[in-house]
Amino acid sequence: MMQSVTGSPPESLDHYCVVGHPVAHSKSPWIHARFAELTGQRLLYDRKEAPLHGFAQALAALRAAGGKGCNVTVPFKFEAAALATTCTARAQLAGAANTLVFSDEGIAADNTDGVGLTRDIQQHAGFDLRGRHVLLLGAGGAAAGVLGALIDAGCAEVVVVNRTLVRAQALVKRHAEIAALQKMQLHACPLIELAGKFDVVINATASSLQGDSLDLPAHLLAPQALAYDLMYGAAAQPFMAWAREHGGQARDGLGMLVEQAAEAFFIWRGVRPPSAQVLAELRQANA
Repeated sequence: MMQSVTGSPPESLDHYCVVGHPVAHSKSPWIHARFAELTGQRLLYDRKEAPLHGFAQALAALRAAGGKGCNVTVPFKFEAAALATTCTARAQLAGAANTLVFSDEGIAADNTDGVGLTRDIQQHAGFDLRGRHVLLLGAGGAAAGVLGALIDAGCAEVVVVNRTLVRAQALVKRHAEIAALQKMQLHACPLIELAGKFDVVINATASSLQGDSLDLPAHLLAPQALAYDLMYGAAAQPFMAWAREHGGQARDGLGMLVEQAAEAFFIWRGVRPPSAQVLAELRQANA
């Protein structure tokens, strides 16, 4: 039986959670409970909704209660990295964190979003990112978390578009050095100035959370392009419908959710869970 994900954690179980606002919809407790069951790990994982201006206090309370770590979702990923005592290279590059480890020495931050995305695209969707031209929509915590992994995956080009251009430019500047080392083209661009076609279009904006559709021109999609929304479920449907209408391959972020969770689980427990099995079970349960 999977461990309960509600109530106070028994002293014999290590306690983790996901912190966000909102967070009631999160499937992370089910995913981590299933990981624990399949790997024989004893832990409890639940949800904690923090006030919009109370994230630091929420973290302090979790640590004081003996928590071992947490995942961080919108809108706290930048704040999570800023509050951390130490950051891994990928969290430092992103300037955002989604995985925290608590210890007596402080808070260690990591970002598993990017590896979650690229593993889902390449392993589960079977879509090779090498040499691809990618359009990344958004410049917030989600986009910041995945850009470094897209560069590492060998994409030929990534164009970052954001409603506020200066934020896209800042994200590009932070990643310019590693992009140059990979001989990858990386730049920011206003949506109205976009030209050409892209093999991959990734929606990392807040539009999905708000149930809004993006006003995107059809010419952005190359033949058989992959259109990927970092959200899943109903939130991803408007973007996916746009992609299908214009001949693209639509995919939601459920696989990314599972894979970033698997990486966080490994960081916390030193054990790699069977992510493909859990993803298949989750998709079947939500079919």
